[in-house]
Amino acid sequence: MARVGVPVIDMQKVEVLEEEIVKAFEEWGCFRMVNHGVPPQLMTEMKTVVASVFDLPEEIQSRDTNTKHGMGYTRQGLTNRFHEGFGIRNISSSDDFCDNLDVSTHQRKTIYKYINAIRDLAQLLGRKLMKGNGLVGDLFDRWCCELRMNKYHFCDESIGLLGSDLHSDPSFLTILQDDENVNGLQVVDKYSGEFVPLDHIPG
Repeated sequence: MARVGVPVIDMQKVEVLEEEIVKAFEEWGCFRMVNHGVPPQLMTEMKTVVASVFDLPEEIQSRDTNTKHGMGYTRQGLTNRFHEGFGIRNISSSDDFCDNLDVSTHQRKTIYKYINAIRDLAQLLGRKLMKGNGLVGDLFDRWCCELRMNKYHFCDESIGLLGSDLHSDPSFLTILQDDENVNGLQVVDKYSGEFVPLDHIPG
């Protein structure tokens, strides 16, 4: 039987944070974060921007191209019949994405603010991981970080099917903002091989 519950870590816990993060990665490969420092209003604004980008006509979306698999625009049905996505290869140079899709000044500012907030969080996690393993330094100094935006076209036909193919992310660290209105995120318990749900947690 699968273990119950992926760890939920309060990022404001100063004294035991490093140990909790290392243990969660060793046992599960992931964890939920609360009090992570990314403003809820910014997360909401970014979701609104992303939704508007997915509502653009396909001829505009298709301007955002990239030869790397999973980057640029991935139209629905290309890799999975329920999935559609955008990928920014390097968040330090997101201007091309904004220019290609003619996003508004407000949308561009929201994307920049969100990218900076997520980069700060990634750097914090990197430092805590290093400290928890007895190392020092900045794990993400000068690293190339990607940003992916996903949309799953759920319908009666998709119930019980995978919205995305079963996979392990190729990157070292993934920070995922989920949707409080759409559950379905799952991880595999390494001991039992069973799927364990990661239901949305506010904060």
